[in-house]
Amino acid sequence: MMAETYVRHVQLLGFEKRFFPSQHYVYMLLVKWSDLTEKLIYRTYPEIYTFHKSLKEMFPIEAGKIEKRDRIIPSLSAPPWLDSQKSTETRQTTLSDYCHSLVNLPPHISRCTHLTGFFTVRPEDENPPSPNILKRNETFVVSKDLARGNVSEISGPIILDMYRAIADYTKTTKYEINLHAGDQVEIVEKNQNGWWFCQCDSKRGWVPASYLEPLDGPEESEEAEPDYGGELYITIKAYKAEQEDEITLDLGESIEVIHKLLDGWWVVRKGEETGYFPSMFLQKANKREQSESSRANVQGHKPPPRRSTIRNAKSIHNKSRQRLSQDTYRRNSRRYLHQKGGQVVKPDPYPRNVAKSPLRERRNQGNIPEESSTISENEGKREAPVIPPRPSPELILQRCSDNTRKKISIHKSSSASTSKPGQA
Repeated sequence: MMAETYVRHVQLLGFEKRFFPSQHYVYMLLVKWSDLTEKLIYRTYPEIYTFHKSLKEMFPIEAGKIEKRDRIIPSLSAPPWLDSQKSTETRQTTLSDYCHSLVNLPPHISRCTHLTGFFTVRPEDENPPSPNILKRNETFVVSKDLARGNVSEISGPIILDMYRAIADYTKTTKYEINLHAGDQVEIVEKNQNGWWFCQCDSKRGWVPASYLEPLDGPEESEEAEPDYGGELYITIKAYKAEQEDEITLDLGESIEVIHKLLDGWWVVRKGEETGYFPSMFLQKANKREQSESSRANVQGHKPPPRRSTIRNAKSIHNKSRQRLSQDTYRRNSRRYLHQKGGQVVKPDPYPRNVAKSPLRERRNQGNIPEESSTISENEGKREAPVIPPRPSPELILQRCSDNTRKKISIHKSSSASTSKPGQA
C-alpha cells in the first residue's frame, strides 16, 4: 500500500551518544517530505537494521531472495554485538548511501506505508529530551562540507533558512545553545512547539523561535492566517496563565485551535474565551491512542519563552510583527460562528476545577458578585442556544456609519411630518 505523503530524501546530520537508560548511539536524520515539510528524527542502528530486514521480507523478489540478479534493495550489514563510537562514526557514509538508495527505489517500495512509517516523527522526536543529571549526552555533527556533499548526492543542495538573534539567549539545558544579539543561525528544523533546531558556526542545538527573526523581512508571511472554524485538540498537560492574554486549562480539556503561531504559543478557544496556550501541551483530538506517550514525553519540559517577555529585543526591520489582540480574536470568532449559523454557548463564569485566568480576574476588579446557579440549572441552560440581546437604538446610532445615520434622521423627520395631521 502506497502512502499519500512520501519521503523525498533523508540527510544524515550526525549522531548522538546517550547514556539513558544505558549507553547507546542514535543517528540524527533530517527527513524531507513530499509536502515540503522537514522533520528531525532519531534512530538507532539496530532499529534501522530491523526495518531493513522487514522491508526485505515484504519484497522478496526485489531483495534477491528468488533470483539474486533481481535485487534492487540496498544491502546493510548487521549491527555488531558491542557498538562503539568508532563503528558508529565510520558507518555514517554507509547509512547516507543506504538512505539515498532507499528514496530512489521504485514507488511501490519507496512510497510504501512501511517505509514512510519508519521515517515518520515519533513522540520522542518532537521535543528535546529531558536533561539527564547523571551524565551529559554528546553530539557529533557531520562536517558542513561532508554534509553538503551527502545532500547534493541524495537530492541536490539544500539552502537552509537564515535567521538572526534579536537578543541574548542563555541556554537552560545542554540540548540548547547560547546566542548573542545579532548572531546569524541556519534553521535545520522548525518545530511546532516553538523550539527550533539551529546551527550557529560549529554549534548545533535548540533555540526558542521567539528569539529569532528572518534576515529578509518579518515572518508574518510564514504564519498561517487565523482559522476561526477551529481545529479540535485536547490538552495533555495543565497550564496556568501567567499573562493576561493567556488561558488556563486543565489536563484533558477539549479546545479549538484558531491560530497556529511560529513561536509555539497558539491561540485557542474554549467557549467564548480565547488566549495563548503552549502548543507542546496540545494533541489532536483524533490521536487519543498516543495521549499516554505524549503526556509522558512533555513531563519535565517547559514551553519556550514568549517574545513579549524578552527584554532589550533589537530588530533590524522597521516593520515589526503585527499581533492580533485577544479582543479581536473573540470578536472575529463570534462573527464567524454567527455567520456560519451556529450560536456561541456562554461558558460558566467559574468552571469547576479550572483556575481563573488573569484576564478573567481583571474583568471583575469591582468585586461584583456573579450570579450562581445549581448544576442542574446550568445543564438545562446549555441545551438552549444563548441569543445575544438586541442593541438599543442609541447604541446603533453610536456605532453605525454616517450614511446610515443620515438615512435614519431623514426617516425620522418624514415620520414626524406625517404624524402631525393626525395629532391635530
